[in-house]
Amino acid sequence: AFTYENGVLIAGDRRATEGFQIAANRMEKVFQTDGYSAMAIAGAAGPCVEMAKLFRIELEHYEKLDGQPLTCEGKANRLGHMVKANFPMVLHGLVVIPLFVGYDHKRGIGRLFKYDITGGRYEDTEFHAVGSGGKDARSTLKEYFRKNLPENGAVKVALRALLNAADEDVGTGGPDLVRQIFPTVKLVDRQGVRDVEETQLAAVCEALVNQRQET
Repeated sequence: AFTYENGVLIAGDRRATEGFQIAANRMEKVFQTDGYSAMAIAGAAGPCVEMAKLFRIELEHYEKLDGQPLTCEGKANRLGHMVKANFPMVLHGLVVIPLFVGYDHKRGIGRLFKYDITGGRYEDTEFHAVGSGGKDARSTLKEYFRKNLPENGAVKVALRALLNAADEDVGTGGPDLVRQIFPTVKLVDRQGVRDVEETQLAAVCEALVNQRQET
């Protein structure tokens, strides 16, 4: 995830692993949590997906009871409490590490938050990546990230980071041009959360792959 000119972008690959085997190639790792926020997951697939779904339900429940949504800061704090509550499961190897992004209407900016296994919440003003391929993705982001990137440029940087991570990490799936499997990319801005169209993802991925072949 990283900030761009209109808000914040969050993206994830589609591979799920089971030991040294590929369990799924079309898993969703990026979820919309309400109208102006989204989260990505890394760790044990079952608990990760369960937390993402429960978090969305809790945000909807709060809005119905209070008549207004939580602030961006409040959403990030609530997710931190959920990660902390999962700590006993961490001791059994069921780790859940989310990455949360939201649009802050008061500040007029996109914000991103990272977490540790104890529920510690930390805000990053530029970019961050989690998961087994997170280190490799961050290396690419360090090289290509620029403040106030336009939307098309941001999508290209995100896909480049995932492509490079997939080259180095067996747990990260790269784009599959034959089977038409592409990463999930969501944009969060003043207008809300929206998915980048698959046709755009396909065109950018194909251009990046061709560029590698030419060099």
